[in-house]
Amino acid sequence: MVIPLLPCASIDDMHAFYTALGFTRTYRQTRPNPYLGMRRGDVELHFFGIPDFAPADSYGSCIVQVPDTGALHQAFAAGLRAAYGKVPLAGIPRMTRPRPRKNVGGHAGFTVIDPGGNWIRIFPEAGAAAAPATGKLAQATDNPVVLSDSDGDPAQAAKILDGALARVPDVPAVERVEALAYRAELAVTLADPARASSALAALDAIELSGAERERLAGTLAAVEELRR
Repeated sequence: MVIPLLPCASIDDMHAFYTALGFTRTYRQTRPNPYLGMRRGDVELHFFGIPDFAPADSYGSCIVQVPDTGALHQAFAAGLRAAYGKVPLAGIPRMTRPRPRKNVGGHAGFTVIDPGGNWIRIFPEAGAAAAPATGKLAQATDNPVVLSDSDGDPAQAAKILDGALARVPDVPAVERVEALAYRAELAVTLADPARASSALAALDAIELSGAERERLAGTLAAVEELRR
C-alpha cells in the first residue's frame, strides 16, 4: 500500500472538504505538527499542515485509479452540492468533469483540486477500455482538455478551443454540444460570464433529437448546473 502525503494550509479545511466527498477520518493530530488521514474505500490520502502555505502555489498531486470514474464523479458531485450548493469549477477547491485524456491513452479522467491546492487525478484502473476521440471537433478538443484539466492552463485551452469551434463549423450536433459545454465550463473557470453566456446560447440554438438528448444527458445536466 502506498499513501500520498500532501501539503495544506489547514487540516480542518481538508477534513471538511474530504468529508463532503465521502471520506472518513483515520487519524488527526495538531502537535507537534498538523497531520490528517482520510479514507474512502481503498483510497487513502494523508495531509500535513504548513504555516502560511499558499494553496495556489502548491505542486502537490497524485493519481488515483478506480473501477468507475463516472460513478465516483457523481458521488463526489453530490457531496460537493450538499456542502457548497454547487460543484465548484473555479478557484480552490474545484472539480473538473470526466473527459477522455489523450495523454493517458484516451481514458476518461477528472481532477479534484482540494483546499490545499493538491491535484487529485482520477483515472480508470489499468486495463480499462479507452474510447478515443472521433470526429474533427472532438479530436480538436483533445489538446484543450490536456491543457486545462491536466496542466492547469484554462486560458490557453480556451484559446485553442475557440479556434477549433470557428475552424470546424460543420460537425454532428452531439459533437458541437460537447465542445460548447466544455467552452462554457472553461469560461466559468476563467471568471468570464460573457463568454460562458455566449457558449451556452450557441449550444441552446442546436436542435437535438430525443436520442441525442439521451446520449448527452450527463453533459446537458452539467450545463444546467452551469446556468445556476
